[in-house]
Amino acid sequence: MKVCLLNRKVIMRYESIPAELFQLNRNRFARKMKPESIAIFMSNDRMPRSGNTAFPFRQNSGLFYLSGLDQEDSIVVLFPDCVQEDYRELAFIKRPEEGREGASLSRAEASAVSGIEKILWTDEWNSVLHGLILLAKRIYVNIPEHDRLLSDVPSRDLRYARLLMDRYPAHKFHRAQPILRQLFMIKSAHEIALIRKSIDITGEAFRKVLELTRPGVPEYELEAAVTSEFIRRRAKGHAFSPTVASGPNACLPGYIANERTCGDGDLLLLRIGSEYANYGSGLSRTVPVNGQYSPRQRKVYESVLRILEQGQQMLVPGITLEEYYRELGGRAESELIQLGLLDKKDIKNQPAEHPARNRYYLHGTSHHLGLDVHDLAYHYDPIQAGMVFTCKPGIYIPEEGLAVRLENEILVTDEGPVNLMADLPVRAEEIEELMQVSVLSEQG
Repeated sequence: MKVCLLNRKVIMRYESIPAELFQLNRNRFARKMKPESIAIFMSNDRMPRSGNTAFPFRQNSGLFYLSGLDQEDSIVVLFPDCVQEDYRELAFIKRPEEGREGASLSRAEASAVSGIEKILWTDEWNSVLHGLILLAKRIYVNIPEHDRLLSDVPSRDLRYARLLMDRYPAHKFHRAQPILRQLFMIKSAHEIALIRKSIDITGEAFRKVLELTRPGVPEYELEAAVTSEFIRRRAKGHAFSPTVASGPNACLPGYIANERTCGDGDLLLLRIGSEYANYGSGLSRTVPVNGQYSPRQRKVYESVLRILEQGQQMLVPGITLEEYYRELGGRAESELIQLGLLDKKDIKNQPAEHPARNRYYLHGTSHHLGLDVHDLAYHYDPIQAGMVFTCKPGIYIPEEGLAVRLENEILVTDEGPVNLMADLPVRAEEIEELMQVSVLSEQG
């Protein structure tokens, strides 16, 4: 977050988020806390890079969700049952350095952003916290629990939880992440608006890539165009490392080097997503470098598109992800048979734990999206209205140097799935037409 003082109004790269979003989130969290409990949330560390430099700061998703405070050295405390009413929710922020007051939030600004009235300095933290903990019986700590990552690097929350457990062994400790996991899954109207904004920015970057893609263009130049468009439109940057993969590179799902020169006849696989106000998006498209799909490329493309369209329609309340994956897996098998990559004998003889389709259908099709690209979620709960999912099928054929991946973001509603990327071209003829218009415009 970039902050300056202008008539006491907070100025940020992204547009101001109504504080009511964070007030709503705190109320939702507090209702799930056990009686006489205090919950503590720490900001992320500024991670060292080398020498005296650090990686760009990115706020802890849980703390941001509850407060909107987007700067380092911040702490949020929730104590709904506190006998001192003005300490039932409070935040600590770093004291501005003399002569650099505009470089970080003032207490008034932090209150305006978060809706938290009680804002203190972090150098007051230890003395205030000790008194509050002695009034509580239980302590919620925000230890990272993402099922896709077991990090060897202890987070600030984890380090502080260990200190608290040593200092207050008679208290009962509880995990904040299971509550956050439940809350993160169901997006409020404000959150959906932020995701839509991120998608809009990502879509404009994709259209820019369509204008620039042609034989002889290096992948990194297209990546640079995406980055430029993100920053120009007030995104913080990429929500994840982008994939700009041409030709055989497209067959590597984790490819991010983006260093090859695009060749005539290649497909270009894009996986890009902006991060706006800490909310992310993810778009995957596969386009012909020369503006025209070959018959084989078109056939594979149409197969992936059919899986995408079926997957989107299945994201409705009540279905489980297990059912969703099983049915889409069957669809993928059918498409692979039609493409001549598998036959019915392969399917009949496949072991249950190693489906034959996994040779070409290399990753899962959907996951939750929000403050994190792989958002916190309970994967075994039935799908509910208010959830936002990716839908990203892909077929990878290394022996042909050919891969196609498509991805849209889907909002689940009681009235049916809403494709949040419906305005972005996805059909092969749409892609070809836009690329042809770009070439004609350049020639004219």
